[in-house]
Amino acid sequence: MRIGVNVPNFGPGTNPGMLRSWARTVEGLGFDLLLVSDHIAVTPDVAEQYPAPFYEPFTTLAWLAGITDRISLGTTVLVAAYRHPLLVARMAANLNQLSGGRLVLGVGVGWARHEFAALGIPFEQRGSLTDDHLSAVRDAWSDNEDYQAGEIPIWVGGNSVSGMRRAVRLGDAWHPLRNTIGWLREACDKIEAEANALGRPTPDFAPRIALRLTESPITAPERLAGEGTIEQVRDDLEQLRLLGAGTVVLDPFNGDPLETLHPEIAWQALAAVAATRRQDEDPRTEMR
Repeated sequence: MRIGVNVPNFGPGTNPGMLRSWARTVEGLGFDLLLVSDHIAVTPDVAEQYPAPFYEPFTTLAWLAGITDRISLGTTVLVAAYRHPLLVARMAANLNQLSGGRLVLGVGVGWARHEFAALGIPFEQRGSLTDDHLSAVRDAWSDNEDYQAGEIPIWVGGNSVSGMRRAVRLGDAWHPLRNTIGWLREACDKIEAEANALGRPTPDFAPRIALRLTESPITAPERLAGEGTIEQVRDDLEQLRLLGAGTVVLDPFNGDPLETLHPEIAWQALAAVAATRRQDEDPRTEMR
C-alpha cells in the first residue's frame, strides 16, 4: 500500500522555500505521493479555511516536479469545473510527461459557493459540469498523438453517494476525505454495491485521512482515521489496507491556518509514521 501526504499550498507560512522544504521532507521520509489542493479565487468562504497566499496546483506541482526525483505528484482535489476541460487535459498531460509519468489527478465538484460566483460558474450545476469535464478530459487524452498523456489515474473525491457513483462511472479510484474507520468500512460496501448496480468494476480505494498524533489514545466514537496515538494510526493504516486501499493520503493540516507557520509538528508526525512503516516492511522485525 502506498502512502501519500497532503501538503498545504496555502496560508501565512507558505512560500516557495517552505514548499521546497515540504517536498524534500516528504520525499526524504520515503513517502510515495505528494498532493496539494485547489482554489483560484480566495473568496471569503475560502479564506476562512484556506487563507492567502494560495499557490495554484498545476503551477506548484510543475515546479515541485523539477526539485523532486521519484515521488508521485497530485491534486486532492482539483475542482473540475473551475477550468476548461481541454486546458486541464493539456496541463495534466504536459505535467505527467515532464515529470516522468508521476501525476495523479484527483478531482472533485467543489464546495465554495462564493468562489463559483467569482468565476462565473453556476454552483448548482457543479455536479453535471464535473461529469462533462471528466468525460471531455478522457476524450482529449484518447488522442495520444497530440496530448501524449500516458497513464494518468483519475481519483474522484467526494463522500456522498453521487461522488461514489461518479467514481464508478468516470474514475480510476474513489478518494473519500477525512472520516472514521467505521464510516469508511460501510462506504466501501456501498461503492461496491453501486458498481454492481451499474455493471462496472469497483474503482480503487484511495482515502485521504487525518494525521494528528496524541500521547494518549482517543476513544471517542467520532475519532477520525489517522487521529490518536501512533499505535492507533498504525492500526488505522492496517485496517485500510485490509479494506483494499491501494493508496492512503495523510493530511497533517488540522484546520488552523497558523499551523502553516510551524510545519515541524506535522513533519514530526510524518517521521513517526515513516518509522513505523519501515518497521512493518523490515522482514527482520518478525525474527527479533
